[in-house]
Amino acid sequence: MNRIFTTLLLFAAYTISIGQANLNFADSIRVKYKIPELAYAVVSSDKVIELGVLGSQNVNTNARAQVNDKFRIGSNTKTITSYIAALLVKQGKINYGTKFFDLYPELKTKSNPAYYNLTLQDLLTFRARLLSWTYTNDTPAKKEINGDEKKQRYEFISWVLKQNPGTTTKTIYWSNPSYAAAGLMLEKATGKDYKTLVYELGKELEIDFGFGQPNSIDEQQPWGHDENLVPEKPAQNYKLNWLSSAGNINVSLPGYVKFIQLQLQGLLGKSALFTAEEFNYMHYGLPEFSFGWQVHTDEQTSLRYSYHKGNPGTFLSQVFICKDTDRAYIFFVNVQSEEAEKGLAVLFDALKRNQGK
Repeated sequence: MNRIFTTLLLFAAYTISIGQANLNFADSIRVKYKIPELAYAVVSSDKVIELGVLGSQNVNTNARAQVNDKFRIGSNTKTITSYIAALLVKQGKINYGTKFFDLYPELKTKSNPAYYNLTLQDLLTFRARLLSWTYTNDTPAKKEINGDEKKQRYEFISWVLKQNPGTTTKTIYWSNPSYAAAGLMLEKATGKDYKTLVYELGKELEIDFGFGQPNSIDEQQPWGHDENLVPEKPAQNYKLNWLSSAGNINVSLPGYVKFIQLQLQGLLGKSALFTAEEFNYMHYGLPEFSFGWQVHTDEQTSLRYSYHKGNPGTFLSQVFICKDTDRAYIFFVNVQSEEAEKGLAVLFDALKRNQGK
């Protein structure tokens, strides 16, 4: 990116071409809504319009926010998994219509017959009717899942596929296991584990993707906080490994900005890898939820946004992409609470107004 980065330090804030009024307002939102660290950006397909990182990595320390701080992005991992899947489809290594049991036939006889025809597209678009499961669920127990990280994900999905599907009255089934199963398909199609696929994408895009709590590798990184602002101590949650392709990536705001600009470029026909039609299918191709992306139409402006929100327990991440205005809005915080969500909604509305978008 041929752009001069100007750094302004204010409460450990780093900004790129940003007005002081916006920065002060964002910090007031951070304080009012009890957010230890707030990172946000407004970008177009070819430039960073605003980027600010404010506050503290940990409420119990004086560790100030840094521009390259990493945040757990939770379910926004699904936007990355879906993009990797699209790349592999483009390369001919797998198809959206590939059935799960074509790749894992040994699991079929032990699985619920309702899942026999599950495809990669079903899993990536939440049409698979797999149960809604997250890292707080009690079953299966750790002792029931064996092996290294890759084998654990395999055994976990083996267990999921034995469970009953959801009812037929819903079109969309919000399901982390759907993306965990999609991740297994990508692993089998490439002969590489999911983490390797993510790291390879990161190397290509010059994005430093990681996994798990940022402070579990480096305690000078942001600590997540619960709704009572209790910091989450460094640890590795084995259940999050089972859900790696559904919600366990961490990344800095500048890093994720690159990924989101790639989405905007593609939607506007500026991608060398995909056509605009292919990108639009990823974001808007199916009702309610496509390949990692939900759709929202602003009632006041009638502008359409593709978006995703991640809430992995002690962090929040949100991204909103508007193709028609060539704008995207990204928010990372190191707390998960209703107050923080309210604050981000206020900030999002203000940034849209200030952008005239």
